[in-house]
Amino acid sequence: MDVITIPTQRRRQVLDVTSFVEEAVRESEVTDGLCHVWAPHTTAGVTVNENADADVSDDILAALEAMLPKIPWRHMEGNSDAHLLAALLGTSVTVPIRQGELTLGRWQGIFLVEFDGPRSREVWVTCVRS
Repeated sequence: MDVITIPTQRRRQVLDVTSFVEEAVRESEVTDGLCHVWAPHTTAGVTVNENADADVSDDILAALEAMLPKIPWRHMEGNSDAHLLAALLGTSVTVPIRQGELTLGRWQGIFLVEFDGPRSREVWVTCVRS
């Protein structure tokens, strides 16, 4: 398992981690199998989405924020919205590995999505042979 440490700069931010994950896949020497990408956090998530246009990331954040109603959150840390967004997005993705490479679609990338930054985040990458 590889651990990638990523500093975030804003409270809400989408960070393309594809190149880090691709490097972990190369180092794993798995030619055919699965790559599991996991964020061990309750206020950040991981997703696969378009990496050709940065506006998509901004649109995703705007849409997620628009889904949050203004309610009196009870969690004492004041970041319940971040917990909810991470739960909606999810904390992991699994991508097939074929011939030693991630089999992402033409426009796809892997993203860490920060909902309660800035913080130092980790992404864990596990590659297994099939």
